[in-house]
This record gives sequence, C-alpha cells and structure tokens, in this order.
Amino acid sequence: MLHAQDLGGTWDLRGGPVGSLPGQVPGCVHVDLLNDARIPDPFHDDNEKAVAWVGRTDWTYARDVTWDGPAHERVDLVFDGLDTVADILLGGVALGSTRNMHRGYRFDVTELLAGGPQRLEVLFTSAYTEAERVRDLLGPRPNAYPEPFNFIRKMACSFGWDWGPTLVTAGIWRPARLEGWSTARLATVRPLATFGARHPGSPPGAAGGTGRLDLTIGVERTRDRDLRARVLLDGRLLAVIDLPGDATNARADLDVAGVSPWNPRGHGEPALYELTVELLDGDRVLDRWRRRTGFRSVAIDQAGGGFVVHVNGAPVLVRGVNWIPDDIFPSRMTRERYERRLREAADAGVNLIRVWGGGIYEDRAFYEVCDELGLMVWQDFLFACADYPEEEPLRSEVVAEARENVTRLAPHPSLVTWNGNNENLWLHQAMGWDGDHSWGQTYYLSTLPAILAELDPSRPYQAGSPWSGSWDHLPNDVGHGTFHSWEVWNREDYLHYRDSAPRFVAEFGWQAPPAWTTLRQAVSDDPLRPDSPGVLHHQKAEDGNGKLARGLTPHFGSSGESVEAWHYLTQLNQVRAIRTGVEHWRSHWPHTAGTILWQLNDLWPVTSWAAIDGAGRHKPLYFALKELYADRALTVQPRDGGLVVAVLNDHPAEWSGPLLVERQDSGGAVLATVTRWVTVAPRSVALIPVPAAVAGFADPSAELLVSRFGDVRALWFAAEDRDFAHDDPGLTVEVETVPGGLDVRVQAVGLARDVLLQPDRIHPGAVCDRGFVTLLAGESAVFRVRAPLDLDPGSVKSPWVLTTLAAVLR
Repeated sequence: MLHAQDLGGTWDLRGGPVGSLPGQVPGCVHVDLLNDARIPDPFHDDNEKAVAWVGRTDWTYARDVTWDGPAHERVDLVFDGLDTVADILLGGVALGSTRNMHRGYRFDVTELLAGGPQRLEVLFTSAYTEAERVRDLLGPRPNAYPEPFNFIRKMACSFGWDWGPTLVTAGIWRPARLEGWSTARLATVRPLATFGARHPGSPPGAAGGTGRLDLTIGVERTRDRDLRARVLLDGRLLAVIDLPGDATNARADLDVAGVSPWNPRGHGEPALYELTVELLDGDRVLDRWRRRTGFRSVAIDQAGGGFVVHVNGAPVLVRGVNWIPDDIFPSRMTRERYERRLREAADAGVNLIRVWGGGIYEDRAFYEVCDELGLMVWQDFLFACADYPEEEPLRSEVVAEARENVTRLAPHPSLVTWNGNNENLWLHQAMGWDGDHSWGQTYYLSTLPAILAELDPSRPYQAGSPWSGSWDHLPNDVGHGTFHSWEVWNREDYLHYRDSAPRFVAEFGWQAPPAWTTLRQAVSDDPLRPDSPGVLHHQKAEDGNGKLARGLTPHFGSSGESVEAWHYLTQLNQVRAIRTGVEHWRSHWPHTAGTILWQLNDLWPVTSWAAIDGAGRHKPLYFALKELYADRALTVQPRDGGLVVAVLNDHPAEWSGPLLVERQDSGGAVLATVTRWVTVAPRSVALIPVPAAVAGFADPSAELLVSRFGDVRALWFAAEDRDFAHDDPGLTVEVETVPGGLDVRVQAVGLARDVLLQPDRIHPGAVCDRGFVTLLAGESAVFRVRAPLDLDPGSVKSPWVLTTLAAVLR
C-alpha cells in the first residue's frame, strides 16, 4: 500500500538581509518573517511599502529528510504547490525546476534517499526576476496594472489589484511529502458523474435518466503486471476494471442505479456519495483514492443571446457572488475558514460562487464545502485583465496547469462551468490593445476548449467573462451572453442600472469602507479623515474616494460633516446601489438570468466592493444580500412611465395572496390604497401595475409607497434623500442583557429611515444580526448583538453605535 510521509512543519529559511529563521511548510516567506518579528504587519498603515523588498529577494527553504516508512520500490518527493520559481536539490543533486504556482510536482528520489538522511533545499527566485526575464524575452504585453503578473503563472493579485496590496510571495504554499510505493500507484482518477441526459462524447446507445459515471484512471508503474481497479460507491461495488500488462490508463462508463441527484441550493438536496477507487495486485491493495461526488447534469441555454444555467434540466436563477482569495497569503487558509466564509455566503441566499481568474484554483476543502452546501461553482481559468503571451516558456505551463486542475476538480458536483478568463477578450478590444504580439485568444478559443473536450465534456465552457459568444458582437454586449456592468460606479450613478436588462450580469458592484473597527485597526491616522494618508493607502481603486464622494452627492447632497458620517453614508450608498441593480435585474427574469455580485470577500482591510471585509466583519451590504437573494422578494420598479410591484418567486411552490399597496405620509397616515389578489407561479415573476391614484405623490418630500405581500415588504420613495423631509423619528431604545450579549429594541414614532447598529463600536468581537432597517411609524425592531464576553448595556448609547439617516443628515 502506498505510504505517505508528511514533510510539513518547521524548515530553515534563509534569504536577503535577515539571515536564518524558522520557516513553516505549508507557508510563505511573508508570514514566516511576520511570525519572527522581522517585518512589520503589512496590513497596517502603509507598511506594505516597507516590506516590498521581500518580493524582490531570493529565498531558500531547507531541511534534512529521510525515508522512515516501509521498504518500497519507489520513493517520490511530492509538492502540491510551490510559489513559484524554484530549483529543488536533494543532497546537492538537482531534481528539477518549477515555474508555476498552480501545479503540483513529483520527483523520484529513491536512490538519493537509499543511503540515509539528505539535505533538501528549495531555492526560490524572486517572481519579479522571472516575470521580467520572460517579458524581456517575449516582449511587453499590456495589462490593467503596472506589474508583470501576465508573464508568470502565479496568483496575479499578489502583484496588487484595485482592492489588494502588492505583496509578491514565495514559499512552499501547499503540502509537501514523501510517498513510497511498489508495483504501481494511482496517478490520476477523473470521475465525471452526471444525472439524466448523457454528456457529449459518451458512447451511443446507453440509457439516460439515471446516474452515470464516466471514470478514467491513470496508473504509474514500476513493473508490468496484470492489475485491477475496484470501484465502489458508498461501499457498493460498481465495477472491477482490468489493467493488463503494461497498461497505464483505463476508462469505464457506468450506469449507477439508485442514486439521487445533486441539486443547487433552493432546488433540492445536494446528494453526495463516497466514491472509492482501489488499485489491486491480486487481492493486495496497492493504492486507494477516495472522494465524495454527486450526480447532476449541467447546461447553459444561450439561445437568442441568453445565458440561462440549467441543472438537472431545470433553469436556475443565479444569485451569485465573486470570490477572490480570502487571504493575500493563501497558505494561511484552513478548512474552517473556508467553511465559515462559504456558509456566510449560503446564509445570505447565494447559490453560486465565481472563483475569479486573478486568484488561485482553491484548495480541495473549498470545493468540498461547496459540494456540501449546494453552492454552484463557476471556475475561471487563471487569466485576468491582461494580454498573455502564447509562446514558450508559458504555453506549456498553461497547458499542464489546465490539464492538472481540470482533472483535480472533476469529482466536485458543485463545479458547474469553466470560464476561460476574466475580462481579457473585452479589454483587448475595448482598450485597443492591438499590436504584433500574441495575447491569449488562442488559449480561450482553442487550447482550453480542446482540453475540456478531452478531459471534461460534462461541464459547459465559455471563453471569457464578459463574452457575447462570438466576435459577431462586442465582448461586453448587453444583449448577448455575460455582461460586466462597470460604467456604473466608474462613470455613472447607480440609477443607470435600470437603463438596460442584460442577459446575465457576471460582475457589478459599488464600493464602501470596511467596518469601523476594521478601518481603525488598520489605519492609525490622527485625525482620521476620508482623505487621510492611511485611509487613502487602503483605497486601491483609481480615484476610488472621488467616486465614493460623487456617488453620494446626487442622493445625499454631500459626504457628511465628519468621517463617521462619511463612513455611515458610503456604507448606506453601497446597499442602495446593489439593491437598485439586483431588484431591477431580478424583475426581468428569465431574460436576465442571474447576477454575480462583485464581490463577497476581501483579502486585507480595504475600502472595496466586498460584502464581508478583510477582517471577516459583515458590512451592511451582507445583510442586504439576505433580502435581495431571498427565495421570495418584493420590489417596486419604474416601468413605462409608471410603477409596478414586482413579485419575485424563486421558489418551487406557487405564491399567492393579497398584495397591499399604500401611499403613506412619514407619520403613518394612509393617503391612498389598493389591494389585489396575486398568484405567482413557481420560479417566476409577476409585475403588478400600481394605479396612478396610489402612485401619484402629492408631496414627494414627505410620502412613500409601501407594498406588502405575505410577510415581505417593499418601500418606494419618489424623492432623493437630500430632498426628503427627515423629521425626528422619535426613537426609543430598550436594551436587555441576554445570554451571549444584548437585545436592542428600537421603537419609532415616525418614519425612521436606515437605522444602523454597528456592533464593533461596542466591542471588536461583537456581531449583530442585521444591517440597515427602516421603521415605519409605530414599528419596532430588535437588533441582536452577540459577543464573546459580557457587554455593557450602556454602550449602546455611545456615539455612532446606533444611528439613523435623519440624525446624519440633520
């Protein structure tokens, strides 16, 4: 049986001016230096600049290794990930070189370890040195940021992005081990599990409507022997596959009876089964591979320019978020952290995670958690915002990386689609990146589709995002395929979201600063101002704070009288912007078949588009997502010169009942009303016109429209906040000490718009169960604040803990 010996733990690390220090494997140089107090925290103030030298320094990790396991014919040294440019030596003998963070590596060290312990050294060359060497060799290529990330197969955003720091890492970032084996081992196992209709490329004549397993096995041998592979599902024998003589691969296409389909969130249970493949020499088990998988069919209907995701034959309204690496130092990620973040996404109503192309192919744990939660995964190949050379030495790395990761991720039913790149086709055209150079088009339109046709025909592929489907239309065409909505935010106000109904919105977003405590822990500016040096350093977007300010003006008139007011208003404006877009686009289902918010998470403390900040605190946007991505929601929308109530029913059951629409004044007096019985079919939208007598505002500065359907409510204001009469809502606040924290009950006499309780202002570890809440006259709400220690009830009265829009604008 194959035996693995972990090489994780403490190694010797040397490089640059720091001499020797402990280095952790898995890990990276920055974290080792930080843990040994050799560098300041790069997340604090502008320390990012002070540690820039680390990324331009060569580093060596070293330790003594010996094979302590049972005697085997072969011993391999295995690295699951090396970041990035490395030469590997054992006992002074060169084993090989690496140039790709996104691949694993294996070296035969049988003879070298036969004599006892040997010194293992991994010599890392600065990623800058390699990227600049390749750039000089192949010639420059344009990109969206002034760093050479497109000349090296490494996490692009480690070179900085418009939400991230420039911290160019090096290290043994994924596990390392020795593996001993004899006769043969399982080199690859690639299961494609489908449900229902068969995928293209399968043998003709097999029945559909049941589980299917297309299983390919690759074997590495030390000798020629007749072997067998035993395939089990939840312990039930599915097949025994013969591997005669010197055969190194085999394929079986199996009917699997008695299985339930894996379904995305909101569409049924995500059924999973344990798939086991055992390599046998007679009755002796040589190697064993085990994963959980699920059976489902996936297609994307692109008829007429559309982009409707179908799982198991049913259309799915995509309620998605874009995912960036959750830490700029991804070796710090743990299964627990993945699970926490992904559960937060699921709890917010999300059903799809897009793994963005400037990051990494995430750890196995990420995809396993998505499998368990029913979260669909859209996986980008790792190309972003640049022209990429198609020549060597990069082309062979791109091919090897793609083949390895397509195979590695094949078991995961959550993975529903592959995407060729992020914005490269669009930017090459829109930015006029012409010239006499290769730029990546061949990868996206030829190389990657060919690899997927061979290795994974079970999942749909699109050449890029955005992508209209062909060069017959501009890549970012609102009427065809996927669309990135960035005119809004960069140049236009968010009300312009309503100008169009794209077929699928794969990116859109609006910025806001992180939670107050996250900002204060990262920035020591005194006084703190929206434009103070530390705040600006933690704003990476071009003219980001200018866009924030210009975004506030048409709605609130100004950025507020203080940094606290600026913080409140920008967070509120982020919620207003995303609400405007999502509600408008959801009301156009199925023409607009989904939205993927930019972005769920951050990888350091920064002003950004994220719903969860770099310290893991929930911004108010996170709580708004719970409403916007709910199965059932209500929204008032302008249509054809009037107003309609859009009843959004993304639920398998019909939704019916009385729809009440009232025009009220801010004191709660009903000025006009209409009730209508409404029935909305499953997975559909009903648009109910609001009569002019109800929708006609006599005094927009003091009136609002209130719609109620079941336990769901929607509000509509005809006037911008700067023009609305924000009278004192007459709030009363009662605070009750409860196990684990405080319950804060807020009662309003009059209209109280956008009441916000910021729990981190009470204690850095405190959390709350809601964000902005608007109370109509006479209404109340309870904010549940929880913390790891007892909280002082009087702390709720501290400045800016509990705030209303009226208090900020008065």
